Amino acid sequence: MNVVILVIASAIFLILGFVLGIFFHRKSLSSAFDAAQVDSEKILQEANKERDRIMRDAHQEAKANNKERRNQLDVELKKRRQEFQKLENKVKSREQSVEKKLSLVEKKESDLERMTSHLNQQESQYKQMITELKSSIESNRKTLENIASMSQEEAKRELISSLEEDAKKDAAEQLRKIEEETKTEAERIGRSMVSLAVQRVSSEYVNDSTVTVVGLPNDEMKGRIIGREGRNIRAIEQSTGVDLIIDDTPEAVILSCFNPIRREIAKISLERLIADGRIHPARIEETVKKVEDEFDQVIADNGEQAAFDIGITDLHPELIKHLGKLKYRTSGQQTVLQHSVEVAHICGIMASEMGFDVKKAKRAGLLHDIGKAVDQEVEGHHSDAGAELCKKFKESSGVVDAVLNHHTDDLGFASPLTTIVHAANVLSERRPGARREVLETYIKRLGSMEDIVNSFEGISESFVIQAGREIRALVSPTGVSDSKIVDLSNDIAFKLRNELTFPGQVRVTVVRESKEVDFAK
Repeated sequence: MNVVILVIASAIFLILGFVLGIFFHRKSLSSAFDAAQVDSEKILQEANKERDRIMRDAHQEAKANNKERRNQLDVELKKRRQEFQKLENKVKSREQSVEKKLSLVEKKESDLERMTSHLNQQESQYKQMITELKSSIESNRKTLENIASMSQEEAKRELISSLEEDAKKDAAEQLRKIEEETKTEAERIGRSMVSLAVQRVSSEYVNDSTVTVVGLPNDEMKGRIIGREGRNIRAIEQSTGVDLIIDDTPEAVILSCFNPIRREIAKISLERLIADGRIHPARIEETVKKVEDEFDQVIADNGEQAAFDIGITDLHPELIKHLGKLKYRTSGQQTVLQHSVEVAHICGIMASEMGFDVKKAKRAGLLHDIGKAVDQEVEGHHSDAGAELCKKFKESSGVVDAVLNHHTDDLGFASPLTTIVHAANVLSERRPGARREVLETYIKRLGSMEDIVNSFEGISESFVIQAGREIRALVSPTGVSDSKIVDLSNDIAFKLRNELTFPGQVRVTVVRESKEVDFAK
């Protein structure tokens, strides 16, 4: 019983506690709601104040912006009005100018009408005068025909023939004066340019063309080179492709071969064998093979040195190798490489004097004989082979054309670069010491020159002087007139140029004079 009462009492207390908790909770919620309502009213009031402030600031800012924009519009309007005023003034001035021009045009039109009427009157008068002149000329012509006993066509032919003869004489005289002045000026410029080029270029000469002499320390070395039963000399000749000539020349052997590169390889190989002292077939083959392997670099070094001397640094490596080969090929008293370097220097000097591209001229001069490095391997002239090489390795069209035509005689349409290379090549080849001419060939050439000159009608005698540099032809005074001397000298020079090959140029002098001799007794 007590337990039941205790349980009931506990339940009652729980219910009372729950009711009281609900009451107090509702009261706290009511107080929180009241506080929240008060806060919301405060926030609403602050928001209204902020709204009023923002609206007030925006209104003031809008007023300020409107005022500023109105000021800007006023300034722009004022500026536009000023521009409009200027345009209006300009239009007014142009209208006034147009009115003045219109008045001038109207005045000119009236003047033109008066002039036209006056010209019409003069034209009618001139027509009348022309008619009268024609009738007068016809009358005079008939009178002249009766007096001269010649028709009009015959008189015209006679007059034209006389005028042609006078014109030919005047033209020949004028041509002679122009040629003399041109030759004098060209000789002056040419002498200056050539002398400058020669003074600034010097070169070395070589003597070997198909043989090379190798010095020996003593004559006993000849026996070692020959070897037992000649096996060493056979091995050298077989490995190098050259002929060894061992004669009575003291302390020297001669290497003979038309291929200068093989001859140079044999020379270096033999010098190394002599210095080493071990000369036998196996050692010979080993030494020659080693020299051949090294010789490619020697050739490249020669080409690079030549290009460096000229100041060219961008040549193709293959062109440099071909340049190096030219050192072992002779041209007269020089190697072809020396000749090419000399021509390049002369080209640079001439191009500088004439105002052309110096570097390009030097490049063309250095490469002009590059075909001689391969002309033994390909068909055709070395200039064609050289042009193909230059074209293959991307040289410029101007350089290719100069290499192709540097031996062409007809340079009438050639480029300035081709003309420079041609002139420099001739100058290098034909200067003293560069070439050797056999006496028999020289005499034959002078005789041919005299025969050509004597073949012309009117030539009484001819003389070749100054070692073939000048020809003097004497004409009969009765056979050739003064006016025809210029044509005769030109014809002789043209025929010499076409039928003979000679170094430099030949001066043709035609002399016509009358000489009478009498004696006083």
